[in-house]
Amino acid sequence: MADFLQENDLVTLRNRFKKDAELLLHSISEEGIDEKSKYNKDVKPLPRINRHSVFWILASVGLTYYVDFFVEIMENEDIKSWWFNVGLVLLGVCLSLAAFCIVYLEWYRGIKHYEQEYPAIPPVTTAAFIAASCSFNIALWPVWSFFTPVILFTQFMGVVMLISLIG
Repeated sequence: MADFLQENDLVTLRNRFKKDAELLLHSISEEGIDEKSKYNKDVKPLPRINRHSVFWILASVGLTYYVDFFVEIMENEDIKSWWFNVGLVLLGVCLSLAAFCIVYLEWYRGIKHYEQEYPAIPPVTTAAFIAASCSFNIALWPVWSFFTPVILFTQFMGVVMLISLIG
C-alpha cells in the first residue's frame, strides 16, 4: 500500500506541475503578445529619406559625373564587349524576375510571399545577379582597373537606394 500511495502522490505532483507549467507558459505567451503589440504601437516606421540612402544616391551621382560613366560605357573601345553583353543579358534576367515578382505576383495577383509559391525565383535571381556583376567587372576592368568593383558597387547601391525612395 505504501508503494501505491507514493505512486499516486507522484502522479498527482506531476499533474500539478504540468498544470502549473501550462498556466505559466500561457501567461507568458499572453504577456509576450501584449508586449509585442505595445511595442508595435510605440515604434514608428523608419523615414524613407535618411542619411544612408542620401549618401549612396549622392555618391552614385557624383561618381557617374566624375568618371563620365555613360560616355565611357558608350564610347570606350577597351570594354570587352562579349562580357559586357553577357552581363546585360543576366541583368535583364534579374530585372525581369524582379518585375514578375513585384508587378505580376504582388500587385496583380496579391501574393505577398512569392518565395513560398515560387521557391526557385530568389536563388535564380541571386545567381544571375552575381554572374552579371562578375561579367561587368571583367568587361569594364580595362577601363577603370582596380576601381571597377568600387564604381560598380557604388552605382548599384545608388540605384537600390533610389528605388527604395520611389517604391
